[in-house]
Amino acid sequence: MKMRMDHRTANPAGFQAMLKLEDATKKMGLDPLLYELVKIRASQINGCSFCLDMHVTDTRKMGETEQRLSLIVVWRETPAFTPKERAALALTEAVTRISDGGVPQDVYDEVRGHFSESEIVALIMAVNAINSWNRLAITTGMFPGCYDN
Repeated sequence: MKMRMDHRTANPAGFQAMLKLEDATKKMGLDPLLYELVKIRASQINGCSFCLDMHVTDTRKMGETEQRLSLIVVWRETPAFTPKERAALALTEAVTRISDGGVPQDVYDEVRGHFSESEIVALIMAVNAINSWNRLAITTGMFPGCYDN
């Protein structure tokens, strides 16, 4: 496989803007594990192999179990996730698929039951950031290992 282009060198200012968004989002106070679960679920939906591989690897390093990692794609059908994680995953799906009907009120209400307003904004920003990364990676043809030399 070959990448279509290396976005990092093709437009360094664009890459730096993405890094600034990521850095700002990381500093908004979300639990780091929850942040990774959001990234994994959005990457699954978007079909971004590069991001999915990266975030599954990062989450393993954080001590996440293989069972939970394999069940993120079917989180509704398993008790492996906490109510707070489930709310975040539901919001991740709704925002990632926003053209399918927006964010349903019941999803928003569930999120409000587990997160402060500040945390909700952080969660929305996390979903936006990973969706942007997914779109950049997919469009430029990134794949797991594409930067390995």
